[in-house]
Amino acid sequence: MKKGFKDFDIDLKYGQIKEQKVKDMFKDCTIEVKSERNWWKKTGNIAIEYEYRGKPSGIYATKSDYWFHRLEEDKEEFCTLVFKTSTLKKIVDKYKDKLTKNVGDNKASKCVLIPIKEMFSKEFYSDQVSQV
Repeated sequence: MKKGFKDFDIDLKYGQIKEQKVKDMFKDCTIEVKSERNWWKKTGNIAIEYEYRGKPSGIYATKSDYWFHRLEEDKEEFCTLVFKTSTLKKIVDKYKDKLTKNVGDNKASKCVLIPIKEMFSKEFYSDQVSQV
């Protein structure tokens, strides 16, 4: 067997199992899709809205099972982050007191600005997993 190919069948099977898991995730569930234009690239943050004019909105109002957060660059999709809505709510709960910003028309929306690079750090991830 050629070098680098000895575990191909194991890797293929593993990949097929994970592909099926992703397909199954979205069976009989609801999703919410939010698109974030160029600001994420300028600031390094994603913005998760949770309140509008003093009432729950965005993540706190959705009934969806999953939250898709599209990051766009010049009106084109750069990538999409997918969260279980319940997990993203916990992240917002944890960070809203220190990372909230009023945005939008008349600054009527409250959003948590979460640094993208922190979302992928071991400390951030480990902390979220322990709370879920």
